[in-house]
Amino acid sequence: MLHLDFNQTKTLIKECGQHITVLVEGEPGIGKSAILYQLAEEMPDYKPVYLEAQTLDLGDIQMPLVDADTGVRFVPNSAFMSDGRPLLLMIDELGKAMRPVQNALLRVIHERKLGSYDLPKDSIVFATTNLATDGVGDAIQSHASNRMTRVVMGKPTAEGLIEYGANHGFAPEILAWVKATPHSLGSYTDDPDNAYVFHPKRQNRAYFSPRSAEKAGYIVSKRELFHPDALLAALSGTIGEAAARDLQAFLVLGDELPDWQRLVGHPDTCPVPASAIAQQMLALRAVSMIDKDSVAPWLTYMGRLHPEVMALFATTAMRGSKAALLVTNPAFTKYAVQYSWIF
Repeated sequence: MLHLDFNQTKTLIKECGQHITVLVEGEPGIGKSAILYQLAEEMPDYKPVYLEAQTLDLGDIQMPLVDADTGVRFVPNSAFMSDGRPLLLMIDELGKAMRPVQNALLRVIHERKLGSYDLPKDSIVFATTNLATDGVGDAIQSHASNRMTRVVMGKPTAEGLIEYGANHGFAPEILAWVKATPHSLGSYTDDPDNAYVFHPKRQNRAYFSPRSAEKAGYIVSKRELFHPDALLAALSGTIGEAAARDLQAFLVLGDELPDWQRLVGHPDTCPVPASAIAQQMLALRAVSMIDKDSVAPWLTYMGRLHPEVMALFATTAMRGSKAALLVTNPAFTKYAVQYSWIF
């Protein structure tokens, strides 16, 4: 099945969304809704609008206004109104919306109009839905589908999730586990026996996905407060039992990690974890932790790690918000020249 990745999907919407409505199809929890928030960061001249179609009734879209002289006209929901900017409108879960709601949105999708109201000039509209094979109730009729450009967005690769997560606050332990367990981001369409992921025939209430990975990270970051059985139960209810049991065993390695303040204060003598996986956790934690005061001591400490771990830190950090911090730091420039072969 042909599919786009997250960035390709986002670019299609950004560059063509004024003229076409992209319908993004994909498995649950893979980050379809995150497209809106990423585009909003990149396009501050647009007003971001999120519509959760499955919760809407007709009265949530527009209401009749009766006037004795002019008759009845329909007033749109304020979400469709401009604040001086064109709209960046995402219609989430379109396939689960009631049929009258879908019909009411057809002119928005096709003509950028709601009844007689025109959306602000240059507005971008896109929608999301799950795959028909996911079996979660998504249905869009052919006449509606023909008004859109349908694309399938695939799950991110392990490298893609690590890059995104390291720059958006995901727990480093989760990202290190993903690196060690890349099939946690597999698809039931490719491997129906993958116990970690969503499968429509299993009807698993909890499974591993980019969305649940972020939520599991909040639990993992507080794991010292929980009995192991309570931690396992909480993780199982977030990412599924199979992934939770593997992750809990993996977290034992995380206990080798040195305290960040100790590392920054004593980069030459602070202990280095013995295992490569623990070093990877440390490198991914550093991506989110470093600032202008700690980058130099971190680079000193990082020089004691395995070269592959150093490369993991550098490539991940240079694709995110910390890139400017690093390229202006003389210690990193020296490091980049010395270890250019691992970039």
